[in-house]
Amino acid sequence: MKFPKPYTLKQIAAIISSEYVGADDFSIYGMNEIHVVEEGDIVFVDHPKYYDKALSSKATVVLINKKVDCPYGKALLISEDPFRDFNTLTNYFKPFEKSDLSISKSARIGSNTHIQPNVFIGNNVVIGDNCTIHSNVCLYDNCVIGDHVTIHAGTVLGADAFYYKRRPEGYDKLLSGGRVVIEDHVDIGALCSIDRGVTGDTTIKKGSKLDNQIQVGHDTVIGENCLIASQTGIAGCVVIEDEVTIWGQVGIISGITIGKKAVIMAQAGIGRSLEGGKSYLGSPAGEAREKFRELAHLRNLSSILKDLNKQ
Repeated sequence: MKFPKPYTLKQIAAIISSEYVGADDFSIYGMNEIHVVEEGDIVFVDHPKYYDKALSSKATVVLINKKVDCPYGKALLISEDPFRDFNTLTNYFKPFEKSDLSISKSARIGSNTHIQPNVFIGNNVVIGDNCTIHSNVCLYDNCVIGDHVTIHAGTVLGADAFYYKRRPEGYDKLLSGGRVVIEDHVDIGALCSIDRGVTGDTTIKKGSKLDNQIQVGHDTVIGENCLIASQTGIAGCVVIEDEVTIWGQVGIISGITIGKKAVIMAQAGIGRSLEGGKSYLGSPAGEAREKFRELAHLRNLSSILKDLNKQ
């Protein structure tokens, strides 16, 4: 998430009332979650396990809960609670904006685009040309829809990321300030849920087709010309490369990559990154040919055990 203008380290520190290490006029251009952080951004870290990752990331400023040596060319914001203060910054730069209309006055809708009854279109939504948005679709603020896109009834784009920190009193939610971006010639089925990024974009690239009842988590990127069947659940920060086929009821863990032209068969459980150009089966998923061999051996197991008992 980029700020509307550059801010100085001193200005950001004042917003969250924190100490800082670095020059007062050190320039900051935005803030991002660790998976999508860029040069000029703030990233937060609140666990020693991830200190090195954050300090060596592309982030220019690290919001951290311990005084550490500041890497060359970077700055630090020292906070008792980086999670809380990251939320403070999100709320400062992207506060919730109420809408009193079914279609916001700030929304931009292209030519020859058809909006069916009972659709909600939030603030600053952009919809391209030649689209069809069916009844009871909900497009939260800042969604971007390309040209020739069809979205079927009951789908929700832009709900908050499923991202929580456990505290003694319960779960604390990380606020979402990102967007959903749908490129050209994408079809999205009925009752799908596509969450916005924490600070970046959840993106579905051109030509991809989603069946009904699919969940796509925050900051996930689905490549071009992918096919995803019903009841698939994709966690946050997943990268699905181009021309991947995913069959029904597949579950995919966060933070992994599915390679180009991979095929994932129904009900597979994906707990690690997968190479492209191969087919996968099972939970935990493995290459389909190996999994079919395993199943064949399992079918023979009872007869093998009987033979052993006779000896």
